[in-house]
Amino acid sequence: MPKTAAAGKPARAPAKTVKTAKPAKVKRALPRAPAARSPAAVSRRLRQIEDKRSVILTAALGLFSRFGLHGTSIDQVAARADVSKSNLLYYFANKEELYVCVLRDLLAVWLEPLRGFSPEQDPRKAIGDYIRRKLVISRDRPDASRLFCLEMIQGAPLLRDELGRELRDLVERKSEVIRQWVADGKLAPVDPHHLIFALWATTQHYADFGVQVQAITGRTLDDPGFFEEAVDNVQRIVLQGASAHADSASGR
Repeated sequence: MPKTAAAGKPARAPAKTVKTAKPAKVKRALPRAPAARSPAAVSRRLRQIEDKRSVILTAALGLFSRFGLHGTSIDQVAARADVSKSNLLYYFANKEELYVCVLRDLLAVWLEPLRGFSPEQDPRKAIGDYIRRKLVISRDRPDASRLFCLEMIQGAPLLRDELGRELRDLVERKSEVIRQWVADGKLAPVDPHHLIFALWATTQHYADFGVQVQAITGRTLDDPGFFEEAVDNVQRIVLQGASAHADSASGR
C-alpha cells in the first residue's frame, strides 16, 4: 500500500517548476556611414596635405643639396621640417622616394622657362627672357641648382629615367622651334643642342659656382645691380653670337 503522510503532518505539495525569463534581445545600432565632406572641407584638406609636403620637400632640399642622399637621414629631414618621423613617412615611403620627389620638383621648375619657346616668337626676345628667368632661379634657388648639378656629376642614378623621357622630349621639341627660327632667317645657323647647353651653363654657373663668383667679384646675384649686370652681359654674349645679323656680318 502506498505510504501516507504521518498523522498530524500535512502532505507536501509537489515543487513547482520556476520558469526563468529569457533575456530581451538587444538591438544593435548599425554603424553610421561617414558623413560626406563638403567641397570646401575636401579642398582645405588637400591644401593642408600639399602644404605639409611642401615643407618636407623644402627641408629635404636644404639638406640634400649640402650633404647628398647618403649624407642625409630621414631623422634630420623630419627635425628640419618640424614633423615627426612617422608623419614624414606618411607622405614619403622612404628616403629614396623623398629624394626623387625633390629632384622631380627641381626639374619641373628648371624646365619651365624653356617650355615657352614657340616658332612665332621673336627669338631674341624669347632667348633674352629665358636667360633672365634662369638667372632668377639661380638667384632664388641656388641650392636647387647645386643639387641637380650634384646628381648629374654622380651619373643621375635615380633620375636617369626622367632625363631620358621628359627632359629629352622637351629639348627635342624646343630644338625644332630653334631650327624653325634658323630656317626663317631669324637666327644664325646654330645647333639647337649646343645653344641650349650654353644657356644652361652660363645661367647656372652663378648658382653652382656662386662661391667662386663671389670670391672673384665680391658680389652675388642677391645684389640687384650685379644681377642686372649678369642678365645684360649673358644676354649680349649669347644673342650677339646667335643673331642672324651677326652671322651675315661675319660673311658666313
